[in-house]
Amino acid sequence: MLAFLLVAAVSAGTTAALTYREARNAVLQTAQDTAVTSFREHVETTAFALPVLGGDDLNELLRDIARKGKPHPWVVFAEYGSVRASSGENPVSTVITPELRRAARSPHGSFERVVKDGVPYLTIAMPMVFKASPDSELPSGLVLYAVMRMTDEQVNVDALLIAGRDGALPGLAVSLIPGLIAARSVLRPVRKLREAALHMGSGRLDTRIPVRGSDELADLARTFNASTGQLERSVRELREAEERARRFASDVSHELRTPLAGMLAVTEVLDEDADGLDADTARAVRLVSAETGKLAVLVEDLMEISRFDARAAELNADEVDVAEAIRKTLNHRHWTDDRIRTELPDGIRARLDPRRFDVVIANLVGNALRHGGAPVTVRLRTEPRSPGAHVLIADVVDSGPGIRPEALPHIFDRFYKADAARTRSAGSGLGLAITLENVKLHGGTIYAGNRPGGGAVFAVEIPLHAEGEGAGG
Repeated sequence: MLAFLLVAAVSAGTTAALTYREARNAVLQTAQDTAVTSFREHVETTAFALPVLGGDDLNELLRDIARKGKPHPWVVFAEYGSVRASSGENPVSTVITPELRRAARSPHGSFERVVKDGVPYLTIAMPMVFKASPDSELPSGLVLYAVMRMTDEQVNVDALLIAGRDGALPGLAVSLIPGLIAARSVLRPVRKLREAALHMGSGRLDTRIPVRGSDELADLARTFNASTGQLERSVRELREAEERARRFASDVSHELRTPLAGMLAVTEVLDEDADGLDADTARAVRLVSAETGKLAVLVEDLMEISRFDARAAELNADEVDVAEAIRKTLNHRHWTDDRIRTELPDGIRARLDPRRFDVVIANLVGNALRHGGAPVTVRLRTEPRSPGAHVLIADVVDSGPGIRPEALPHIFDRFYKADAARTRSAGSGLGLAITLENVKLHGGTIYAGNRPGGGAVFAVEIPLHAEGEGAGG
């Protein structure tokens, strides 16, 4: 729109300026040519007695020439040596410039337009000459000057300027109408394309753009619609495949749960009698018991993940002493030896789901013991995040080699194991994924990184909602 208006303004301004210039030159040129031609004719037909002595006779001759002035009255001046005379009251003109006096030496005379005190004048210099022969002229020394006001021409020029301006501005205003129509025809499809892109970004993949016409914008709309249609089909297929995978995992977990319960009961009995069996049989029994336990853990993890995927996981929050909750987690798993170090200040209370918070701490500490290195430090603190808001922070730091940089972006992915050599380890590859889901359920975040001196760091941040939430920070 701005470009269109700029072109319209430049076009209107250029047209008005050229029209004004040509009209102005025509007005001034006509007045100038009439005055110069008339003055030359009157000078050539007037007889002067030389040498010029001045006096009333000369003044009367000058007044006679002035009365015949065209297209406006003149004031005629005569200069001959030291003699000065005029048809007016002053014998010398203040309008005649030195440049015109120098140009008057030419036998053909000269003229000049001058503005004096805001008033435009035309000044004409015409020398008197003798014709010595048909091809030669001799100056007589007498120079006549005509001074004519050009106020009427200036009024006409000013009127032309006003007319050009008043004509250009309405033309520019009128050009807004086609400009708006052109801009609207271009911007409406672009605006619809922007709105459609925003709708797609918000998840509305069924968004389409109405197609009108056969220009480039219509082709763009068709391409957009075809692309969104293909994307919608692809996303629908992916969602259906994901839903089938989730349902499969959930169904398999439920189906395995009952036979696994029976297998665990049998393996417990076999474990009790393993000492009375021969060495090979006892070793086989303990192996079956251990693998059955791993399978049971995997099934439980799969069922937990299925609940998160189905949005069926619920948060049963209660106000708890966070430090005491962490101590219970460590005690229940017999992590009370020198492999575990704690920095758990008392008095920090928060609204948490005790079971899910227990899973978070247990998974992080167990992961640090299995894949990091002892000692493992568990720290608890609170920090302000915004005025009146605090977060609970629980850090689990191990003394191992840390997490490889290429593994950090995937550390919370399901079934991801940072070390390919650990594919047969006790972990299912779902522990950190379950930890992440439990932290999100509390409205918090979890970060993984490495300490500068070595060792992995997992930091859990959960908003505090209990009274006295800043205590112990």
